[in-house]
Amino acid sequence: MRRLRVVSVAAASLLVLSATACEGDAPREATTASEAPEATTAGETPGEPITTKDFDPDLFGEDSATIDNDWFPLQPGTRYVWEGRAFEDDRRVDRRVVFTVTDLTKVIAGVRTLIGWDRDFNDGQLGESELIFLAQDKYGNVWHLGQYREVYEDEFVGGRVWVVGDPEGAEAGILMKAEPQLGAPSYSQGFAPPPWDWDDRARVHEIGVRTCVPVGCFEDVLVTDEFEPSVPGAHQLKYYARGVGNIRVGWFGRNEDEQEVMVLVKFIQLNPEAMANARGQALELENRAYAYARTSPAERAVVAGESP
Repeated sequence: MRRLRVVSVAAASLLVLSATACEGDAPREATTASEAPEATTAGETPGEPITTKDFDPDLFGEDSATIDNDWFPLQPGTRYVWEGRAFEDDRRVDRRVVFTVTDLTKVIAGVRTLIGWDRDFNDGQLGESELIFLAQDKYGNVWHLGQYREVYEDEFVGGRVWVVGDPEGAEAGILMKAEPQLGAPSYSQGFAPPPWDWDDRARVHEIGVRTCVPVGCFEDVLVTDEFEPSVPGAHQLKYYARGVGNIRVGWFGRNEDEQEVMVLVKFIQLNPEAMANARGQALELENRAYAYARTSPAERAVVAGESP
């Protein structure tokens, strides 16, 4: 299930600096695999890129919940909104995704993660609400350590959670490399065994793409291809602008049933009251996720200048 919705965030000034005035999608000018440089990651020894097999709490510092990856920055207190369409059971639906970067953190498998809160709306009705647990290692790679997802059909139906170490066999994945490279091998975005059956992988699809969305036009966009090995011929594309994050979602493949297309339509900085409301709703999900028995409770991060 490639429904991992992480919308990356940056300050409004970064968005303005990254965007250029244009109308519609400009022609693509993408680098090909033969032109791509050798794959290395910031802070690593050349030729020895970090993989998911390297996951270890020692790979992360005390600031692991601070995520400032160039392609995937997550600033607490920001909310992104994507809009578009998809198909569910061969029926077209209008889709709206609202992603909030909370100021909550949670220790999972010895690593302090930042909690993102995501909601999917189909034809105006809430279909899913999800908490996702993310951390950045010392080299700038962003890791995925699990998620709790609730399903709604007019009302709450139920929820399912997996985090590294619980259930047995769940593994951390990488959502974004510090320096993504065209031609590098695909990488796991996380793994959870049955009945969770979560096994998404990703690789760099294109670099140097130009594209426009409602919030602006962007140069030098990175495009990743997300897929499940067990479902050949089904791919989701995600477009990332440096210093901003995910700005567009697309697809390709003969077996891609959902055919989701999304564009970033707006983002806002939450005021203290709205942030407190978001925090409270995220904690309601946290409290319903009874399978957290082996993890410590989520807690609010201390903001610079505030008293603990």
